[in-house]
Amino acid sequence: MMKHTVSELVLKNGAKGLLIDIPDASVMTFDFNFRAGEYLVDEKKWEVPHLMEHVLLGANELIPKARDFQAELEKNGAYSNATTNVYDISYEAECADFEWDRVLGLMLIAISKPLFLEEEFEAEFGNVQEEMAARSNDHFRRLSLEMRSNFGLISKSDTERLTLMDNVKIKDLKDHYKRTHHLKNMRFVIAGNLTNKAKTLVKLLEMTELPTGETRFELPKEQPKRFIRPVYIANETVETLYFYLDTFLKRRLTDPENDALDLVNTMLTETLYSRILGTAREKGLVYSMSSGLSFTRDSSNWWFGAQVSDKNARELLKIMVDELRMVLEGKISLAEIKATKQYALGRFQRSAQTVNGTASGYVGRYFFDDVVEDYSRIPDRIKNVTRQQIIDVAQAMFSDGIWGLGVLGNCGEDFVGELSNQLEPLWIQPAITPLS
Repeated sequence: MMKHTVSELVLKNGAKGLLIDIPDASVMTFDFNFRAGEYLVDEKKWEVPHLMEHVLLGANELIPKARDFQAELEKNGAYSNATTNVYDISYEAECADFEWDRVLGLMLIAISKPLFLEEEFEAEFGNVQEEMAARSNDHFRRLSLEMRSNFGLISKSDTERLTLMDNVKIKDLKDHYKRTHHLKNMRFVIAGNLTNKAKTLVKLLEMTELPTGETRFELPKEQPKRFIRPVYIANETVETLYFYLDTFLKRRLTDPENDALDLVNTMLTETLYSRILGTAREKGLVYSMSSGLSFTRDSSNWWFGAQVSDKNARELLKIMVDELRMVLEGKISLAEIKATKQYALGRFQRSAQTVNGTASGYVGRYFFDDVVEDYSRIPDRIKNVTRQQIIDVAQAMFSDGIWGLGVLGNCGEDFVGELSNQLEPLWIQPAITPLS
């Protein structure tokens, strides 16, 4: 892990963020976030935030042409990008240490002084159409969005988004920008060698010409509901089936619970010798499998997904049910927990070997709910997870009965129903096996 120190900076103009000082760094990274995602616009104007993000890092009052702006920003090898999701828009850049102030200045000008030119809007409109069309061919993405919608979470499919794009005019981008891009709605994370840079950093940030605003927008209230029936997306061109299994807890996990669930998630799917993936590969059932944790403001989610042939699907799901049931019943050895902790510690160390990797350890949580992770405590948090915590949190994730299976493929609804019935016993709470 790169040695670093973190401080939270609250500016006079109302913005706030984190400064991550990494003394040995030769690059700097900048991340700026605004609560400005699709949940803040009319559903008929769904693509406004995405289109605005595309146009914003373009023509501005300093450099009135997008291509010239990008050429100037990237001329010494710097990188910039922007992303939009349901909740946020984020702008990021990475550059060599010797030009940090120049690149930061350009990013702040782009964010605070965009021109929103009609010709650039028209060009990016076409680029976004191409992007959305390409995304619609991502079967996992399509299935995930359909499942979000069925759970009652804020979502639209890429096909829906393409049809709604024609409702968006350049005025909508300007209005959304004016509503969301103000200083109290902004968060930032800046990482690199900050020695002798603090005064210049603060000066540049406080010179940013954005309105102060009133406050940061709150995250939307979203509480998932159980599916009436499994999601099935028929696609005759797909020879295998893609599936996701989601289960929700109707509250946010605590940090210790999150640590414990992350550990058991690792134990089940993250290695080629893991309980589910390792067993399935040993039997030649599946090439790869993923699982992970996510959350909304008011709920926690544990998901599993894979691409598998129809003929192997039942046996793969049987392994999933058997292994999850073992965890829920407390059939986990202390030796297995110790080995998983060692893997998790090594993974953590690998994740923090770059400036960007270190910054990423803070960005997600800080932008989501203003929490500053204590990075130095993560190894101890991993080591301190107990067997009972693992059992308790795993059981909690199956306790509210909010779950659903989604399948994309050519297997038929009846087959998907059989797979769902195969999984349903997981939501019947088991008895705990005492530790001997």
